[in-house]
Parts: sequence; C-alpha cells; structure tokens
Amino acid sequence: MKGRTDYQELLDYRRSVSEMYSRTRERDVEPAARSERFRRERAGLFRRHPQSPLSQEALDRFGVPRYYDYDPALRFALPVDYDVEPEVTEVHLQEDGLMRLQRFGKVHLPVNGSEHALSLFWVSGYGGGVLLPFRDATSGDETYGGGRYVLDTIKHADLGSEDGGLVVDFNFAYNPSCAYDPRWHCPLAPVENHLPVEIRAGEKSYPAGEEL
Repeated sequence: MKGRTDYQELLDYRRSVSEMYSRTRERDVEPAARSERFRRERAGLFRRHPQSPLSQEALDRFGVPRYYDYDPALRFALPVDYDVEPEVTEVHLQEDGLMRLQRFGKVHLPVNGSEHALSLFWVSGYGGGVLLPFRDATSGDETYGGGRYVLDTIKHADLGSEDGGLVVDFNFAYNPSCAYDPRWHCPLAPVENHLPVEIRAGEKSYPAGEEL
C-alpha cells in the first residue's frame, strides 16, 4: 500500500508530465524543437524522479529511452471522423480492474502513399479521457511489441489541436509502462489499430521490459 509520501511523489510526477505536454503545445516553437525539448525533459524525469517507471537497475544497464530522428512527415493535424460504431472494449487490468474503452471516432492519415485509419477511444470512468494506442510494422522489432501510445489525456499526453484538427504527432509516440517492467499492466492497441506500415518515429523498444 502506498504511503503518504508515495502519493505526494506521484502527484508531483503527474504534474511534471502535465507541464511537459503543455510545452509541446507552444505555437511559437517549431515542432521539431518541441520534440527535442520534450525528450530531454522526459529523460531527466525518468532519471531523477522517485516515481520513474524505470528502476535504477534498468537505468544503470540500459539508460533512458531511445528515439527515432524527428520526421515532420509523421506529424498531422486531422479532423475526427465521428461516423463510427460506438463499440465498447473491456480490458481487464491486474491492478486496476475493468477498464472500458468506447470508440468515439477515427482519424485518417496518409502514410507511405496510402491512407490508414486509427480509432480514438474514450476511457470511461470519472473524468474520462482520450486514448490513441497503435501497433505498426516495427512493433516487436524496433519498437515495443505491444504497441505504443500517441495520446492518453488521462495521463496528460495531449498534443492539442491545430486549425480545428486533432494533432497526431508520431514523433511523440511513447511506450506504455509495461514496456519497461512486467510489474506494470497496460491496455494495448486493439486489432483495429494495427497498422500494416512502419511508423519509424517516436520511442524505440526498451530492453528492460524483457531482459530484467
């Protein structure tokens, strides 16, 4: 059971993540520069914060997360297509119990000359939030086999909007916590969000999830 200090630390960690994502939405800074700053700040948080998802052993052996070079072609501001079946997916998490994800829309994105769609999910429960998980052709090789997240607004991973479109920037794609240590349990991308193309942007695989 967490003590009072743990909850204080967790609150501080969440606040730090929120502030990092707030800076990713600054319009007066170029997107590539925002991404580079975000990666530096995230690495510092992982290294120093007591609520880091990375253990000290993992940091000593493998260091902080690694990323692809920034690719401006994999940053989009997309209209949301709400013409979808509002199906609910139930995910049972070992620590948190039942999580319900309701499909509420899709985004359509051009990658490598063809159009692909990703479903957007609303996490049911108090407050709720948007979740955009995905897998791609790099998953299980260059990136985490369970896929990555682009948006998870409950955890403050919110890249904002531009010109009325939802910002989907794969350069900010990141691993769920279960990629770092098997003690974490995370909702992974459903089959409808498995892309048949490579998304060579964002965070690469982290070996600690399998080797420690």
